[in-house]
Amino acid sequence: MNTPQLLYALALQAVPNIGDITAKKLIQHCGSPEAVFKESKANLLKIEGIGTQTIKNITESSRLKAAEKELNFIEKESIQALYFEDSNYPFKLKHCIDGPIVLFQKGIIDWENQPVISIVGARKITTYGLAQCEKIIESLSVFNPIVVSGFAYGTDIAAHKAALKHQLQTVGCMAQGLQNTYPKQHLKYRSLIEKQGGFVTDFWSTAPMDPSNFLRRNRLIAGLSEATIVIESAEKGGSLVTAAMAFDYNREVFALPGRITDSQSQGCLNLIKTKNAHLVSTPADIPYVLNWALETQKKVVQKKLFVELDSDEKIIYNYLKTEEKSALDVIAIACEIPTSKAAYLLLNLELKGVCRPLPGKEFELV
Repeated sequence: MNTPQLLYALALQAVPNIGDITAKKLIQHCGSPEAVFKESKANLLKIEGIGTQTIKNITESSRLKAAEKELNFIEKESIQALYFEDSNYPFKLKHCIDGPIVLFQKGIIDWENQPVISIVGARKITTYGLAQCEKIIESLSVFNPIVVSGFAYGTDIAAHKAALKHQLQTVGCMAQGLQNTYPKQHLKYRSLIEKQGGFVTDFWSTAPMDPSNFLRRNRLIAGLSEATIVIESAEKGGSLVTAAMAFDYNREVFALPGRITDSQSQGCLNLIKTKNAHLVSTPADIPYVLNWALETQKKVVQKKLFVELDSDEKIIYNYLKTEEKSALDVIAIACEIPTSKAAYLLLNLELKGVCRPLPGKEFELV
């Protein structure tokens, strides 16, 4: 987007009581952000939901002055300002009715060529949740997804760290301007994430840090990705709000089950019980439901000329080499291995990039 139009888009973003939905309506009616500010009052009044007070707010000269100051800050700090109609604006977020008209981004993020998942959960993550978060990201790393989270305590930072560990792009959604870091204890991770992903927000540099910002931040987490995975949650929590937003956006939601007596599992169990989330019994459930293409996985396998398999895994591998595909029960009988053990071995083969699941509990070599 050219600088003059960006200036007016920022000015529109600064108008009180105009959210992103109304801002998009104004831009669509007038043709551009600049045209909104140059449109006659009479024509603006013809737009549904636009009254005299809104028009007064738009025409105040302070809006453009504030936008000029913010634009100078953006340029000085090398922040990318992504306009919602531009090609570099995140594709999934573009389809959210309340996606920001301008998204601020810092880092190196390739939104176009990789799948995107969001991982959320309890701030007081348990040892179980931490282990499962790591396991899920490790198993999905073969698909090279971007891992989005909120850069907060607990599950968020665990997801970012696991993504960094497995050399995946990771994106932190901020509830304040990009010049600040919250929580400050996570400052040590900022440069690492910016080199291997980045940060996004729709808050200006002048926006104070406030707990009320998290709701607005959560819609970015839900909107940027094709799926949101809830690792752990109490009966009420911010991650459930993010999951509800993802559900409303028509995105897939996954929840990790836990013991019915654990307080940090109640939110996930309720999501599964109400059919607002898919049950995650193994990491393989996620790519199966999302129907992810396995081109990336094939490339990884080709690089691994010698994949280490144990004796039982070799039996199943050799059997599948002679069959185009086969069902779990058939594999178990043919290989003379108990079904439960065969399922476990197939999961191991899948995580090693050797085989993949198909509909109907069938499997084939990659």
